[in-house]
Amino acid sequence: MKAIIFDFDGTLANTLPICFYAFQNVFKKFDNKDISSDGIKDMFGPSETGIIRKNLSNVNKEEAIEYYYEMYFEHHNRLVETNLEILELLNYLKKLDIKIGIFTGKAKRSLDISLKELNMDELFDVIITGDDVTNPKPDSEGLIKALSILGVNNSDTIYIGDSDADIVAGVQANVYTIGVQWLSEYQTSTFSEQPNLIIKSIKEFKSSFKLGIL
Repeated sequence: MKAIIFDFDGTLANTLPICFYAFQNVFKKFDNKDISSDGIKDMFGPSETGIIRKNLSNVNKEEAIEYYYEMYFEHHNRLVETNLEILELLNYLKKLDIKIGIFTGKAKRSLDISLKELNMDELFDVIITGDDVTNPKPDSEGLIKALSILGVNNSDTIYIGDSDADIVAGVQANVYTIGVQWLSEYQTSTFSEQPNLIIKSIKEFKSSFKLGIL
């Protein structure tokens, strides 16, 4: 494999709690609605700005978007811990001269906050966010764009994610897909679109890699 592209929330970082918290605060403040984590999860696909613009009833959508980012930044360190095992994995892959990237539905603004806070901001060869595509996941537009920027073939690429949308995007782009459930918070317990491989731990992933399974 020449390139490995990762989803972000629930895959590279346990950021789902801060996403849920920020969205729940937005809908409570602006629509006076209490929405569960599963209710928020059902909105996933577009970037945070797209989710708010599509689902918020209150007309003050731009103010709500700013409030989302305020909550996301202020409570990030409280709700998201740096994962040293993930950092070690990324650096391990880079030492093998494998290109690594991110294709996420997150907006660039929130991703930049998380990458900086988690010491990941200098690691990736390509980053495609929800702001960079017309069609969000499960469409493969962003993944195909990442492959083009990296200059690699789909047959030489792995896409790793924790949701059905990730796997569908990977299948559409004709890359090898891995569904992961290696963090304490992830999006999909059972994949309706079957990935090529399901991995439960980072140790398992590294073992598969060293054994030449990947």
